[in-house]
Amino acid sequence: MTVPVQIEVVGLKRSECSPFPCDENRTCGLTGCYLSGKLADAFEELKRVLVKIYGDRVSLKLTLVDDGVPDHIRAIVENDHPPIPMVLVNGRVTKIGRIALDRIKTEIDKEL
Repeated sequence: MTVPVQIEVVGLKRSECSPFPCDENRTCGLTGCYLSGKLADAFEELKRVLVKIYGDRVSLKLTLVDDGVPDHIRAIVENDHPPIPMVLVNGRVTKIGRIALDRIKTEIDKEL
């Protein structure tokens, strides 16, 4: 068990939060970023919700790779070829591939 659980979202400045369109069904589980469809907005909403639920048991970081790719991300891309946005939990690549509250909560709960 690692506390706080570190969530790192990796993507591009102008990337979308999901391969699916942002719509009124809110299949991602977030509401504060509705209609934006932007990764940065979804990350801020995700952070707000997760801190409200988990408090200081989670730590969130947004890594934008437009201007350079950190070594730890480069190694992951070379080995795993994950889709962007990429969601890492304690440095581990998940199969989420989008900002989705329930799926990220499931990964956090596995770590707690």
